[in-house]
Amino acid sequence: MIRFFKILPLFFIGFLHAQEEVVQSVYFQFDKFSLDESQGFQVIDFIKKTDSIRIESIQIYGYCDDRGKDAYNYKLSNNRANTIKEKLIENGIKNKIIVTIEGKGRVLIDDDLVENLPEIRSKNRRVDVVINLKPLPKIELPGFYSSVQKKHIVGDHIYLENLLFDRGSSQLTFAAKKQLEKIALLLHRYKNLQFEIQGHVCCTPPYQKEAIDRDTRKRQLSQNRAQAVYNYLVLRKINKARMTFKGYGNTVPLGKGPDYDRRVELVITKI
Repeated sequence: MIRFFKILPLFFIGFLHAQEEVVQSVYFQFDKFSLDESQGFQVIDFIKKTDSIRIESIQIYGYCDDRGKDAYNYKLSNNRANTIKEKLIENGIKNKIIVTIEGKGRVLIDDDLVENLPEIRSKNRRVDVVINLKPLPKIELPGFYSSVQKKHIVGDHIYLENLLFDRGSSQLTFAAKKQLEKIALLLHRYKNLQFEIQGHVCCTPPYQKEAIDRDTRKRQLSQNRAQAVYNYLVLRKINKARMTFKGYGNTVPLGKGPDYDRRVELVITKI
């Protein structure tokens, strides 16, 4: 069985070039790395239907379910990734654009997913073929900014390039705190602005919109990221009445890569 999805790019003013990825997953039987004829045809067709002019590179990642020893699972996941690589090369895909062939080993299963164990395991026995596309021409849209402005309208987004988080973490980095210091000064200057603090995550599968915070072990990572920014601004004497916070999980990807989806941004709600 093969499924694919597209992460659509979201465009920002000047400072952000959107980069798009398309991903197709190839699912394997338990303890197998062979590829049947139908699967091979579909993965090749997937690549041929992608705009070849925009293809920058291809990455291939193999995975296993959570059973078995680590060494065996790394070998099996590598074999699965190499099976896909060989199929692509056989069908005319240039080796030089395949920049990554990596077996990731087994995928651990969260404690809160045990009720769906057979289904989850079947989805973890897979290879992800990731096509990285060259950016589309830059599009400028009103309402997206890299800092707080003197004049805003409701709905304006403030995307903070340094307000990013480590994988699985809701802890503010040093760079994030420095940028929030500057934002706090501007918010004190423009006291009329009210806003929602929106938290985001990356890299969760389509069926799981939210990620687990590694500190709390609860599935509320994007919410915790938004709250971390809220709490920091409260410490900097920003009136609580001006702010709300909310987690959006993985539902609003930038299309710029996973690092940029581990973010928080501000959205103006009242002026």
